[in-house]
Amino acid sequence: MKVPLSWLKEFVDITLSPAELAFRLTVAGAEVAQVEYVGIAPAAPNSLGVSEDIGLAWARDKIVVAQILEVMPHPNADRLVLADVDFGAREPHRVVTGAPNLFAWKGQGRLARGPKVVFAAEGAQLYDGHAEGQKLMTLKGAKIRGIYSNAMVCSEKELGLSGEHEGVIILDPDAPTGMALADYMGEAVLHIEILPNIARCQSIIGVAREVAALTGAPFKGTSQARLRGDDPSAEHRREPAPDPSRGPVERRPATGWARIEIDDPDLCPRYSAALVRDVHIGPSPQWMQRRLKLAGMRPINNIVDITNYVMLEWGQPLHAFDYDKLTARAGGQPPRIIMRRARAGERMTTLDGVDRALTTDMLMITDSAGPIAVAGVMGGAETEIDARTTNVLIEAANFNYINNRRTAAALKLPSEATARFGRGVPPAHTIPAAERAVSLMRQLAGGAAAPDIADVYPGQQPPATIHFKPREIERLLGVSVPGEQVAAILRSLDFAVRDGDDGLLVTVPEHRLDVSIPADLVEEVGRVIGYDRIPPTLLDDELPPQHRNDELEAEDRLRDLLVSAGLQEVIAYALTTVERESLLYPDPSQADLDPASYVRIANPISPERAVMRHTLMASLLDTLREALRHRERVLLFEVSRIFVAQAGQPLPVERRRLCIALAGPREPQSWLLPAGMTGGGRLDFHDLKGIVDGLIQRLHLPDARTAPAEHPTFHPARAATLNAGGQLLGVFGEVHPLVREHFDLPADPVCLAEFDLEALTPLIRLPKFIAPPRFPAIREDIAVVVDDDVPAARVESVIRKAGGQELRSVTLFDLYRGEQVGAGKKSLAYALTYQHDERTLTDEEAARVRGRIVKRLRDEIEAELRA
Repeated sequence: MKVPLSWLKEFVDITLSPAELAFRLTVAGAEVAQVEYVGIAPAAPNSLGVSEDIGLAWARDKIVVAQILEVMPHPNADRLVLADVDFGAREPHRVVTGAPNLFAWKGQGRLARGPKVVFAAEGAQLYDGHAEGQKLMTLKGAKIRGIYSNAMVCSEKELGLSGEHEGVIILDPDAPTGMALADYMGEAVLHIEILPNIARCQSIIGVAREVAALTGAPFKGTSQARLRGDDPSAEHRREPAPDPSRGPVERRPATGWARIEIDDPDLCPRYSAALVRDVHIGPSPQWMQRRLKLAGMRPINNIVDITNYVMLEWGQPLHAFDYDKLTARAGGQPPRIIMRRARAGERMTTLDGVDRALTTDMLMITDSAGPIAVAGVMGGAETEIDARTTNVLIEAANFNYINNRRTAAALKLPSEATARFGRGVPPAHTIPAAERAVSLMRQLAGGAAAPDIADVYPGQQPPATIHFKPREIERLLGVSVPGEQVAAILRSLDFAVRDGDDGLLVTVPEHRLDVSIPADLVEEVGRVIGYDRIPPTLLDDELPPQHRNDELEAEDRLRDLLVSAGLQEVIAYALTTVERESLLYPDPSQADLDPASYVRIANPISPERAVMRHTLMASLLDTLREALRHRERVLLFEVSRIFVAQAGQPLPVERRRLCIALAGPREPQSWLLPAGMTGGGRLDFHDLKGIVDGLIQRLHLPDARTAPAEHPTFHPARAATLNAGGQLLGVFGEVHPLVREHFDLPADPVCLAEFDLEALTPLIRLPKFIAPPRFPAIREDIAVVVDDDVPAARVESVIRKAGGQELRSVTLFDLYRGEQVGAGKKSLAYALTYQHDERTLTDEEAARVRGRIVKRLRDEIEAELRA
């Protein structure tokens, strides 16, 4: 929300500097991201850390408001004119200009009321209107086609207001000649981040209420239709004053010019409409266009600009219909405006010219002939305002914020109106916003207002009253606030406060939809006092018992181990498509995937994010591919969840998974290696198995073992499963070449693993302290010959069981196949370490342990000692 301070000052007096005001709002919860200065510079250095955007400051003595007195042809150029300009000096000044919007006055002689413009004298700093971007220049005198000129009339680009430089700025006729432009148009604009908890600040009046409460200045109310920075009335009213030219304004469902019907009050709590006849379509005045631009909106015409202006001022979106088009659709009768859900198969063309398909959960504004607008999102093309419009029906309605958000998302139509409706707009704002728009259309479009307002309010609720105990403030914030101060703060925020039993009875104002419980009132008091002014306190209570979270501890342990192994954690999208996951199969058309088991998103952000994933492997391979475009060696892991739909259940099954992906050279580039070369080859299955073995060892998994496996995602001869505690924990290996091609990965090996953390977490054993041994160890090697199909893990398991407590470590250090062991055989050499906690082992004791190992190997797997 961009808030020009001159607009804000119409509703509250501001004595703080822009930076001080921004800081005060920020610490009260309305975060000001930046203060933008337009034509002026900060009056004092910013010592509060507030971000500021300081543009071109207009020199007060050189850039002023001026009036064109006469426009004459240039004697030597058809595209230039000479203009005599009154800028408040004793004599007019003649300038040479090529502004096309001044040519209309050429040759008309002396003008009694020529256009008001911006005059810049020699020495003024401006932006070059003919250069790309914003290039500063200092204005100097020069001959232009034989005529000397040392001043100019300025365009918006030269003043840094926009990129427009085709014509000069035409100011309002009442702009004071000779006034410094910095005083007339200089502005500071607050850029407020509108988060859901401060939706009340998405309007000028909403911010003014905050400023009044935070600074103690009176809120001037909304009784006057202020068109400038001055307030013609000293009286401050809370409610809009009636327009004296209209007399009493009646509010009723049916009037002589329209009838309002609400078929779905759960989606439309209130609908109000006003009629203004005999308007004249044209440009809005410069002051309104200027404010709209400062607030980030583009001026269109006076009617549309008024609806946008009131929306920014009140926070209540409006829509203007061409009333004559509505009556024509009703066969010449007063139209019936009906709020209902769209019917199956219904369509309409919106203002952007797009024919849109509607669904039955969308709220529509309709008449007897069909839809005329998507409620709170966009109007229809058939009833839009155009240059021939003379009668305008103003819509000021209130819609269900959840339905509005869903409709806008489904139609992909974000807008300023949806940004407000989607966060909640008070129903009480419809009438005052409509009255404000009527008043402006009478003044700026010459219209005549109908004597009544059509208003239907089926969702009206009584004001909410909260029983509030001021001691709750001390309990929640740790600071004691006197009851009188609490009441004063709440009243400054428009809450009605009266004494009740054991506390206060606080009535919530209609515009505060975010307050419903006592804790909300504590927050109001705390932020008005200022969170920065609340002293820190220690917790004065007994700490609750602490409970361990085994799942989080296991995940943190896994992360630490993987990072220490050189991997980097990533977070990938949990949304994908069934087709994308089918690429994990060599032949995607043969993928065994059930689309019904996927959780589908009702309003996906893109076609590629339509379902919740069943595996982390596809998304991690996508991340790996992108990373390999920037780095040669990539080692990644992700700890996240998968989602599987349950038939007949509203929520899916969520399971935690760990996924690992590796690719690239085994060793990173080093100065020890020749340029362009890496050592150790490429990462492959054995590197991944080394990481898995490290996890097994460091997590102390019981009876953990790996075994060869077949899996469609992996290479047929380079994949394995991990089992522990009698459960399958996961699968790992090198990615199948065809799967690698599906994901556009390089031809080098790509390693991938996925483990089920739901099964893994309960098996993790915390390490126990073991005292370092006091007695020396005995080390010896043993080589055994076994059948080629006997896994090395099987041999190691037999050795460990036979060795007992004296056997402390078993390490495989050699594998041999060849003539010396015979065909179909292999030799495995292990380094064994024997040790005792209470004494030094003798050679005889070590020999007995060795004998047990050799016997068990011979008996269980027919292994023979290698000679």
